[in-house]
Amino acid sequence: MTLLEDLAGILGAAFEAEGFDAGYGAVRVSDRPDLAQFQCNGALAAAKSAAKSEKLNPRALGERIAGRLDGDDRFSDVGVAGPGFVNINLSDTFLSQRATALAGDESLGGWSHAVPEKVVLDFGGPNVAKPLHVGHLRSAIIGESLKRLLRFAGDDVVGDIHLGDWGLQMGQLISELALRQPDLPYFNNNFDGPYPETPPIALSDLEEMYPAASAACKADPERAEAARRATKQLQDGHKGYRALWRGFVDLSVDAMRRNYADLNVVFDLWKGESDADPYIEEIVGDLRAREVAVESDGALVVPVSRADDKKEMPPLILVNSQGAVGYHATDIATIVDRKRSQQPDRIFYVVDNRQSLHFEQVFRAVDKAGYFDEHRLEHLGFGTMQGPDGKPFKTREGGVLKLRDLIDMVSEQAIKRLGENGLASEAGDAEQREIARKVGVAALKFADLSSQRTTDYIFDLDRFMAFEGKTGPYLLYASVRVKSVLRRAADKGETAGGPIAAAAKEERDLALCLLGFSDAVKSAHQKRMPHFLCEHAYALAQAFSKFYGACRILDEKDDAVRGSRLTLADAAGRQLTLTLSLLGIETPDRM
Repeated sequence: MTLLEDLAGILGAAFEAEGFDAGYGAVRVSDRPDLAQFQCNGALAAAKSAAKSEKLNPRALGERIAGRLDGDDRFSDVGVAGPGFVNINLSDTFLSQRATALAGDESLGGWSHAVPEKVVLDFGGPNVAKPLHVGHLRSAIIGESLKRLLRFAGDDVVGDIHLGDWGLQMGQLISELALRQPDLPYFNNNFDGPYPETPPIALSDLEEMYPAASAACKADPERAEAARRATKQLQDGHKGYRALWRGFVDLSVDAMRRNYADLNVVFDLWKGESDADPYIEEIVGDLRAREVAVESDGALVVPVSRADDKKEMPPLILVNSQGAVGYHATDIATIVDRKRSQQPDRIFYVVDNRQSLHFEQVFRAVDKAGYFDEHRLEHLGFGTMQGPDGKPFKTREGGVLKLRDLIDMVSEQAIKRLGENGLASEAGDAEQREIARKVGVAALKFADLSSQRTTDYIFDLDRFMAFEGKTGPYLLYASVRVKSVLRRAADKGETAGGPIAAAAKEERDLALCLLGFSDAVKSAHQKRMPHFLCEHAYALAQAFSKFYGACRILDEKDDAVRGSRLTLADAAGRQLTLTLSLLGIETPDRM
């Protein structure tokens, strides 16, 4: 149970004793920390709900609620302010007991899901043959954090990249290579095999070929037709094309794995559109037979509009008028595949906000077909990373920045900033580079995740890389500072582990912040919003900094006080590291 839930239970019992619903006892962190630590505003709503004949004054009700908590040793003060706000301060004894229990808890007070669920988390979506670029950053960062958060709360999570590996771009590549190297065995219908184990081209060739092939198909109808034929032959099972396609996929996936690894992003499944293809024929036949899908202007569609729609909802196109299937059909087939292979309770899609209509159509269609409950399908949309001009971020030359180049850029900037701040100077070259990578990735990730998921944000590398303010590097520095204190304590034979006695204001503030972790985890989990964890990490780093500046630790003469403060520091350091880990941010041991 979180601290706010615990307090709400106490206040709720007081409201029930006064004849009101316990729900009026909801507690939140005080808007006026100078007056109280927590507040309950339920007296205003409860008084309003009372019968008109009672003419209940909300302040008077608030005073009755506060009066029921008189003598409760969990509180040092309970009072009423304004029209009926109940202000609450915890006693030092109760706060110290809760903080001590947290310090000894493996999850450091973390919240857990009461009913854990099996979740498939789709958070990749890159296309084969195209290098990862800055547009793939947000889905990877947000998805990885949500995966870690859900698992921490107890859910069983499977992360799937869902590659774009089966569409027209594959036919474009195959037909392009056929023009460039027609003598390759993949294009010889009389070749019996086996085909070469290694692809006939390198990754750089593949990345150059795709835009060239795409441009050629746009300019030349015959080239476009050749690409369509190659796509159909590939999907129909042409052995040479299948072998070539497998090589293209392997080349791309190998490069993707390296880039994602540098971002500390890991997928459990590397499945793609091709894995859904075997289900297409079955699904089309089933939906046609049950008249869930109907003919419309030569296409096969699934009507998904509803009488209460407030906006136009076009039908989902299952098979177009040329007889081809697109993303709608592939995504329905992917849901069927996931249901049969993973049996999930829920499926989450971490995909750009601009795809909201697509997912609404797909979710309605699979629900109408009886394949999956649409209320257990969630599109966790996100905004765009923008440049200073307010448009999607691009390079100075106007091109799309490769993810590899972005990672290298932030690592180089991190090395520069570490030098400017006199940090990591004692580390060797290899360790400095690793610290710089962690600092650079922390800057990227925290800047992204600290913005509310659904909003856009401005890419400002100079601000992201600062070692002061609400940034990833600042949080890493705070984490390293705690580790340094504990190392120096260990060198003197001092270890954490004793009870916490929160007496000084800075000790109380740090203990309260630690106890807020469970509510941050709960909010982030229930709303699928990692920024709640970012807010907690920053507040915790600030609270520790104030505690460190005001309270003696290593040179405190009183053994009990010194032990208490070491335990408090240790808990703060471990919780900060844990929170950053849930965000997918690695912390160095030193700087």
